[in-house]
Amino acid sequence: MIIGIPKEIKDQESRVAIIPGAVAELVKSNNKVLIETGAGVASGISDDDYRQAGAEICDKASDIWQKAEMIYKVKEPMKEEYKYFRPGLILYTYLHLASNEELTDELIKNEVTGIALETVQVDGKLPLLRPMSEIAGRMAVQEGAQYLTKPKGGRGILLQGVPGVRPANVVIVGAGTVGTAATRIAVGMGARVTVLDVNIDALTELHNIFPDKIETLYSNPLNIEEAVRNADLVISTVLIPGARAPQLIKEEMVKQMKEGYVIVDVAIDQGGSTDLTKGRPTSHSQPTFVEYGVIHYAVANIPGAVAMTSTYALSNATTRYAKAICDLGLRRACERFPELIKGINTYKGFVTYEPVAKDTDYEYRQLNIDQ
Repeated sequence: MIIGIPKEIKDQESRVAIIPGAVAELVKSNNKVLIETGAGVASGISDDDYRQAGAEICDKASDIWQKAEMIYKVKEPMKEEYKYFRPGLILYTYLHLASNEELTDELIKNEVTGIALETVQVDGKLPLLRPMSEIAGRMAVQEGAQYLTKPKGGRGILLQGVPGVRPANVVIVGAGTVGTAATRIAVGMGARVTVLDVNIDALTELHNIFPDKIETLYSNPLNIEEAVRNADLVISTVLIPGARAPQLIKEEMVKQMKEGYVIVDVAIDQGGSTDLTKGRPTSHSQPTFVEYGVIHYAVANIPGAVAMTSTYALSNATTRYAKAICDLGLRRACERFPELIKGINTYKGFVTYEPVAKDTDYEYRQLNIDQ
């Protein structure tokens, strides 16, 4: 198969989908890998590194898109890339279609096979989303701590405090992969940490990991309102695989927060998990907006800021399935790795992942891959 890796064009998206070691694996099994000039530079990977691994370097993105049978990306295609869509093209990337009806429309209209990394599931877990969730959770605290400082417009609070002065109160909504990673960093930085979730087992696990270091609360509207009202930094991590995120943090709750406090919405890729960030993603160029005096950080590609770490973590997770698709074809790859089936969000003009169909008002069609 011919695999194409175009350079990412989303605002300050510095990651690239593949590392040289993965290129060598694909080439070894008689696949052809096309990589756009400079695609890996921001992640510390030169064109020569890719050439030595067996890739062919192309000067134009159009050559990549037109020649490749499978496009292997990090982020969802931008509008400028829709013109390259065609029937039978396999797109292997993070798609987040539930919050992007325009992209869904284009994939359906052009009969593109859209494989969403974020919905591949193994025993209810998301192995291809997990490494980026780990990074986003860690960075959420790091970014939130910056925006609590005066030069960034915050109230002027040091996250860990000093002797005689209380540390910041960090509230984390969600105890999944992102929430756990955020908790680890917030505790490590010396903050007072409260974690909310409806999953008592997840809260118990966090309590056992951080005994006497955190407070855990069952997630309901009353507890969320009280926690948010008293928070210096709120990190919202709510995730329903492939579906739009629910808005658990309401506008009225934000109004009760003090000026200069911060909300970080890590679920913005799935549409946003607060009333005020819903459908309002920010970028690394303009990472925040202010409502009711509260700073909202809603960057849709948080891990892109640490591209050298993120690229290797991402490629390590996704290469196995990319190689299976290229070596075996899509049908046999799904037979070998059934978890790929839930990753296929669009196929031959239909939405084949039910949560996306529900959120985009498309008819859901059960996947039936041709022989």
